[in-house]
Amino acid sequence: MRDYELVLIISPEVAEEEIPATLEKIDRLITERGGSVSEVNQWGRRKLAYPIGKFMEGNYVLTQFKMEPGLTADLEASLKLSDEIMRHLLVRISES
Repeated sequence: MRDYELVLIISPEVAEEEIPATLEKIDRLITERGGSVSEVNQWGRRKLAYPIGKFMEGNYVLTQFKMEPGLTADLEASLKLSDEIMRHLLVRISES
């Protein structure tokens, strides 16, 4: 298992009270693929550097987790299909 960081931008159309449910879906996507989530940091609503669609801001979330390397492509495919996630960035944390 390798360590990963996942930064998500959740659509501002998702209400504040619905964000925990969205994060639970992300956790479930990771754990269903044999991974384990170690930390979730909500950075809150922030202005975007450039517009994404019609939006100028989004809710940022940083998730740290462990997963087998071969399963990350499936996770990213699921994130791309989500209407709630505007953008995501998955980065492997180097083992130094």
